Amino acid sequence: DAITYPATVTLALNGRRVTVTGPRGKLVRDFDHSRLSLTLDAEKRTLKAEMWHGKRKELCQIRTICSIINNMVTGVTQGYRYKMRFVYAHFPINVNISDAGKTVEIRNFLGEKIVRRVKMGAGVVCERSEAVKDEIILTGNDNEQVGQPAALIHQSVLVKNKDIRKFLDGIYVSEKGAIEN
Repeated sequence: DAITYPATVTLALNGRRVTVTGPRGKLVRDFDHSRLSLTLDAEKRTLKAEMWHGKRKELCQIRTICSIINNMVTGVTQGYRYKMRFVYAHFPINVNISDAGKTVEIRNFLGEKIVRRVKMGAGVVCERSEAVKDEIILTGNDNEQVGQPAALIHQSVLVKNKDIRKFLDGIYVSEKGAIEN
């Protein structure tokens, strides 16, 4: 498989360690766990991934690693944004963002007194939406680092021991993807 990348991005290979640098920053990923060969052609601006004598499950890694590198290129050029909405029927969910957008504290979920805290990943910033009332926005360059705190926030407010068809309260991802300039 081959990946082409834009002129605003520089790719560097050191063995199976891929470094992607762009206008929004730099991302580094290590693929030493996989037995594939990565070759970089700077003139054609392509990165080629191939595997020799691989079994079926090993060959599946090629497309996965190409997709990860494509996501890294998108991250350093555009960035990623996840929008999450608060859904509640009676008890309003109270969310506080502290540590300059690095920690999210969730209070009053279903009237519970417990405070749920979720830390953001490296390079991820959480902020309240100015346009919509009950919404937070997670932004960052690494798709996996932005998606993981979104999943942790969603999982921290799952309804337990009640009928989930009736109790739809929670914090849900309403929109995700690259930031449009």
